[in-house]
Amino acid sequence: MTNDVIEVRNLVKDYGSFRAVDDITFTVPKGKIVGFLGPNGAGKTTTIHILLGITTATAGHISFFGKDFNHHKQHILARINFASAFNTLQGRISVWENLVVFSHIYEVKGYKKKITDLIDYFEVSNMLNSLYHDLSAGQKTRVNLIKSLLNDPEILLMDEPTASLDPDIADKTLTLIEQLKKDRNLTLLYTSHNMSEITRICDEVIFLDHGKIVAHDTPLGLTKRIRSAQLRLIFNDDKKILEDYLTQENLQFTFEDEHTVTIKTEEELIPKLIFSISKTGIWMTDIEVKKPTLEDVFLQIARGDVHES
Repeated sequence: MTNDVIEVRNLVKDYGSFRAVDDITFTVPKGKIVGFLGPNGAGKTTTIHILLGITTATAGHISFFGKDFNHHKQHILARINFASAFNTLQGRISVWENLVVFSHIYEVKGYKKKITDLIDYFEVSNMLNSLYHDLSAGQKTRVNLIKSLLNDPEILLMDEPTASLDPDIADKTLTLIEQLKKDRNLTLLYTSHNMSEITRICDEVIFLDHGKIVAHDTPLGLTKRIRSAQLRLIFNDDKKILEDYLTQENLQFTFEDEHTVTIKTEEELIPKLIFSISKTGIWMTDIEVKKPTLEDVFLQIARGDVHES
């Protein structure tokens, strides 16, 4: 029996002659957080809107909890929710009224306590009587997050949910996500341009580019696709000795100052390189290894350098 709670097969979305989503297939296992990444215009938001029923697919099949989305839409939407820094609620009513309306839509039992607990966590109790329209971008984002959690969703789709948040509230949001995953086995499909967030919370990462999936792996697996790394040395010796050695070995290097050098090499060769440099008599006072990050992967994919084999 499959453990996948989201299944997308051969999904296509065309806008006239432009193909925004190009025959993508992926699954999201229960209790996993899957990062959905890519440059602007890659098709991430379009895909999420199709999964929510906001946009109609040109072709393809979607199922949640093993049920066809088109035939069980109402049942499925009652069990999932959505948060974004860019979507809006009703602007001409208060924050409290917005949350009460959505509580009734989702038939939330004990909704007053649920709303109160969430507004305390996200620190919006002082704006309950404010019109949603009058809130700042960050305040609206917090209210949207509260809305997305009212029905205790089993699946949460999040489109750059922390983009407008202050660092402390963004951190609280990620902490809550981690706790909900642990306590309730919550499943998330999460888009962000913040690679540190993705590295922190995601079990898997799907990269989209021009509507196609170009990579799907764990964060660690993706970073291992980039074999290069940087070795940064601070030394207390004559710069020329080290410069001559690095030139002789045909290594790429840059001196930041008279006693600091950054050397580009392959990660697996770094121990041997440090040993070889020490044999020249150079006195190294500090060693720093910079390994590839998801930011590096993102940049290389955006440039077309890293794709699925």
